[in-house]
This record gives sequence, C-alpha cells and structure tokens, in this order.
Amino acid sequence: MSTKKRYSYAGLSSILLFLAWPPFNWLSPLLLVALVPLFIALDDVAKSNEPKPTKSIFRLTFFTFFVFNVLSVYWIYNAINAYNTGFGGSIISLFVSLIPYALGPFLIASAYWVSYKLKQYFVRIIRVGIFISLVISAEYLQQSWDLAFPWMTLGNGFAGFHQLAQWYEYTGVYGGTVWILLSNLFLCWLIITIKTKQQLNYKKLIGGIAFIILPIIFSLIKYTNYKESINPSNVVVVQPNIDPYEKFGSLTAYDQLETLIKLSDSVAHSNTEYFIWPETALPNYADEDQIRNNREFIRAQNFLSKYKNGTLITGAETIKWYPNEATPSAKYIKDMGMYVDNFNSAVQIENSAEVDIYHKSKLVPGVEKLPFPTLFAFLKPVFAKLGGSVGGWGWQNEPSVFYAQSGIGTVPVICYESLWGNWIGQSVRNGAQFITIITNDGWWGNTSGKDQHLLYAKLRAIEMRRAVVRSANTGISAIIDQRGDITHHTEWWKREAINADINLNNEITFYAKNGDIIPGIGILFTFLGLIIGIFKHFKRKYSTH
Repeated sequence: MSTKKRYSYAGLSSILLFLAWPPFNWLSPLLLVALVPLFIALDDVAKSNEPKPTKSIFRLTFFTFFVFNVLSVYWIYNAINAYNTGFGGSIISLFVSLIPYALGPFLIASAYWVSYKLKQYFVRIIRVGIFISLVISAEYLQQSWDLAFPWMTLGNGFAGFHQLAQWYEYTGVYGGTVWILLSNLFLCWLIITIKTKQQLNYKKLIGGIAFIILPIIFSLIKYTNYKESINPSNVVVVQPNIDPYEKFGSLTAYDQLETLIKLSDSVAHSNTEYFIWPETALPNYADEDQIRNNREFIRAQNFLSKYKNGTLITGAETIKWYPNEATPSAKYIKDMGMYVDNFNSAVQIENSAEVDIYHKSKLVPGVEKLPFPTLFAFLKPVFAKLGGSVGGWGWQNEPSVFYAQSGIGTVPVICYESLWGNWIGQSVRNGAQFITIITNDGWWGNTSGKDQHLLYAKLRAIEMRRAVVRSANTGISAIIDQRGDITHHTEWWKREAINADINLNNEITFYAKNGDIIPGIGILFTFLGLIIGIFKHFKRKYSTH
C-alpha cells in the first residue's frame, strides 16, 4: 500500500468519526466501524519492511485524530478568543486552541506508538489489552491534568444516540471507548482475514459479533423498561438570552437581574421549589464576605419572598479577599495591600439567611486558569498583561452539594464541568438528588459547540440516573430525565423560561458509587505492560551480546 493510499484510509476514518460525532445524532453507530480504515492502514505499515515503521504509525494516527478534532470542535477558537482582548489575547487563544486540536491527537497517537513498540513482547490477547489500556490512559490524562480537555473522549460520541448508551450507569463513558475500540479491532481482523483468504476462527467470529450486538440489545431493553420513581419537584429554568458581549458591557447587572426575575415570574407556580438562572447571571463581582449586603443579592432574595418553598440557584462572579497569598490563583492588589481571588460561582439563595457558594473547579486551561499554577507562578504577571481573564479565576478542590431548606440536594455544575462524570458522581454519593448545570454557550455562536455541550449532559443523566436541569444564558436550556431524554428545551437565541416537574432520585448507580474503575484498570495494565516490556527489551538486548 502506498503512503498516499494509507493517508486516504486515515482520512476516511477522520470523516467517519466526524459524521458519527454529535450533533449528527443518528449516525453514532458509525463509531463502531469508523477506525477500521485506519487500523487497516496501520496493519499494512506493521507488515511492511519500513526501517522505522513506528514513525508512520504515529503520523497516520495523529493525522486521523487531528483532522477529526478540527472538524468536530472547529468552534473552539471563537469560544476561547471571546474571553480575551487585543493581540496578546488572540495569541493566547491560538495557543490554547492547540490543546484540543493537537495535544489530544498527540496523546492518542503516542498511545498507538507505544502499543506498537510493545507488541513484539506479548501474545495477541495481551497486546490488545495493552493497546486498549494505553488509549484509555491517554483519554484519562486528558481529563485529569491541568491541560484537561475531555470533550473528545470516544465514549462521548454516543451522547447523540443515548438509547445505545444506557449501560453507562455501570461504566461511564470509558466503557463506550472500550466498546468502540474492540468493535473496530474485531471488524478490522474480520476484513483482513477474509481479504487474505485465511480460515475464519468461528468462535472469535461469534464472540466478536456478540460483543458488538449485546450492548445494543441490553441498552435498548434498559431504555424501554426504565421507569422513574415518582418524586416530583417543580423547577423553573430561565434563559435570559443576553448577548455575552453586552452582558459585561452596556447592560448593568441590575438590569439583567430584572430580566431574570420577570422571566421567572412569568411561568412560576406558588409551589415552585427551584429557580435556575445561568452562569454569571449576576456579573457584578460580589464580595463573598459581604454578599448579604449586595444590592443584587437583596433584590434576588426579595423576589423569592413570594415563593414560600422557593430556592434560587444562580451563576455569579464573586471575589474573596485575603491578607496573604492564600491560593495559587490569588492576585496582589497594590492599592488595597491585599490579595484577591475572582471566582466563577454558583450561589444558592433562599428565604433565609443561609447562602451557599460553589466555585467552578474545572477551569478552561489557559483561558480561565494558568496551567500548573505553582510551577509557572512566575508567568502570572505576563498573563495578566495580555488582557481578558487569561489564567485569572480561582477554584475549589472538591465538588459541592447544595441543600435546600426542604432537604433536597443538588450538585451545582458550571459549564465545562459537565464533562466530568466522576466529579459529579462524588456529589451524588454525598446526597445530590438531581443535577443543576448552569452555562453560557453564547460565546460559541450558533455552532455545533452548543449542541454538543447540551447532548453530553444526557450522559451525566444516564450515569447518575438523575434529572438534569440546564440553564444557559444563550444556548439551549433544557430538562433531561433520568434515562437521557430531553423532555423540555428552549430554542437557540430565544429569551424564554421553562416550568417543569422533575423526579428526584436517591438511588446510587454502580458508576456513581465506584467512579472511573475502567481508567484505573487501564492505567495499572499500562504500567505493568511498560515494566514487562522494558524488562524483556533489555533481556533480549543483552542476551544477544
């Protein structure tokens, strides 16, 4: 096979992956075959007499996933650039855009490269296990470190066709990644076996077909038969549809608050228990230590007074002052002689003196948080001069549960955080009965970004078997039930409010209870494979001398 033909195969895989990805919802099953052309090209490289086949392995894989990522998340540059101003901000935006465009594909290509390096030391079944483990480990790294971008984890691809992903309540999205990789490996083996006229192993054939089909059958049965326990709570979700460029400019925070109140009142009932307003709905940098004296806070609490059982969860920008540099993100304000943290927060307000505040923890690398802040603390002054909020937000280290006076618990999730299933699972274990997502997708414009972000929330509903209440400033606000169905939603760029009943749930799914077991096994298997592979390499090397 010529180099040109190999890249045409790799390009075909890129296109198939793109077509299978949200928002092309009903094409999601293509994920089970999309990598076959790439695997055929890689098999050709492995069987060739190239002096350095590992280079071709890496290049073909990187090309496949780079093209796929650019096609699927092309909108990221606009989203990131919206946070910044001036030439410096644009440079940072371009740099941060490389994280999903290039860094993710680089890690996946590295996993393929290492897998090929190790294959000579293991039998086939172990090689497959190491390959799967390496890819899972690379995806998990993309979720765990300071350059995190788990948006393109392969298992997320079934968000658009969630009827096939009901078993995520046991495995999370990494179970989907394993299913996709093994299905593609099996089909590649089948095609090559038939093409080369080898004798088919019928046990392997039946086992492979069963591996593809049984999860689909199980999922469809689970989806059809799943019934929510009736435990209703009336919620109001508000989409104020305020242009994000006006939100922090010409419109005052108080004017925006009045819009939110008017929309809430237009659909609320006397028995409404929750009002959900979007991310940064109150953009006025409220001092957390003085928040009860904040004008917007007082107005919001006065609004609640007519709803006896009402609780308000709203996005807000808050600040906290310290006499010393108490956190890695704190900035020194010379005029005040103190340090300050800015937070993208969720605030719970009730008809009482109680106030709960949660600080967004999963921050966009570079845009909202300087990666590895302790290591690169010396760069903070440089980032500060580049404009916007580059690297400027503080965070907290553990998820929270907001409890209302009624005893109902919800997990506050701010925008990007909705990608972390295990993070949300911690709050579910701690008593959250439904999931609240507040976001502002307007920065992305009318692109597939807003649709992907909404659809990923379906997976959180399935993993936790919790209703999702999603309020977007500009985007798509929605109610998602426990099996992942969107029962109510707004339209893009439309000022609207939703009133709906959701069912609360206290049962804990296997995934919520145990978290990301699959990546844990994958990392362990990767570590063992590397140790054994290195040992065999040196044993072979020195035994020949």
